Amino acid sequence: MHRHLRDIVRFYVDGFREMTVGRTLWAIILVKLFILFAVLKLFFFRDPLRGTDRPGHVLECLTETDR
Repeated sequence: MHRHLRDIVRFYVDGFREMTVGRTLWAIILVKLFILFAVLKLFFFRDPLRGTDRPGHVLECLTETDR
């Protein structure tokens, strides 16, 4: 079983090593993904607890009782 896994890993490593245009395409894809997620995080997923007492807020939410 170990030998098959090693052969599979070697297949992919050799394939990536032999790429010429593929490396450029992968670099473009990775840069685009980084920019996409960085922009999404900055503008759409802001921290709603920024500037508040985080532990106090969590404690209040956990110990809140329904009336």
